[in-house]
Amino acid sequence: MRAGRLIRITTALAVVAVAAVAAVISYQHAYELVRTHGESGVTARLLPFTVDGLIWAASMVILDSSRRSQPVPRLAAWSLAVAIVATIGANLAHGLGHGPIGAVVSAWPALALIGSYELLMMLIRAEHETSEREALSAAENQAVPVAGKGVPPVLIQAPTVEQTVRAWHSAGRSQRAIARELGIDRRKVKQIIDQAANREVLPTRAAIAAGRDGRRSAPRPPS
Repeated sequence: MRAGRLIRITTALAVVAVAAVAAVISYQHAYELVRTHGESGVTARLLPFTVDGLIWAASMVILDSSRRSQPVPRLAAWSLAVAIVATIGANLAHGLGHGPIGAVVSAWPALALIGSYELLMMLIRAEHETSEREALSAAENQAVPVAGKGVPPVLIQAPTVEQTVRAWHSAGRSQRAIARELGIDRRKVKQIIDQAANREVLPTRAAIAAGRDGRRSAPRPPS
């Protein structure tokens, strides 16, 4: 556990450091390109931020959709693709005056920045999936009955579909994700969850009704 955590932390620090250096160089290339094509002042300084900022925003939207087991929005995917093309194109154009090698060298910081973004997203996704698996494993261990002494392990029953659905739902998984993982209809998942909720609510209502009936049938003290 400690070794894995140390690996993730050091990898994240390396990715952030590379991304920071690449972002500074890529910004400088884009800034110089914008200035040589007619922009100046605040506009020239802020325009490069719109490209790399769009990459970051689109990547975070895609990451959020992945964490919630939802499809990636088309706008986020298109925005990421357009921003990648824009930043690579700007860096290539900046170094094109020095020939093909100059263009490749100038474009490298943009490629390093994009790769660092994606590596960071992968680390975040992996951390989330690890936490989800641990929560699911704990929920399944609670759902499976523990065998008594002398009972062969073969006789331990695997959790049913209903138990698995309830355990995964308690662990925070969405109904769509549960239906996709188990290969069943989403309406069936909703029905199982609703039935489990009703079984929890009905005893409470019955106890309240029994308390009311008891108070009504209790003999009144003599006056």
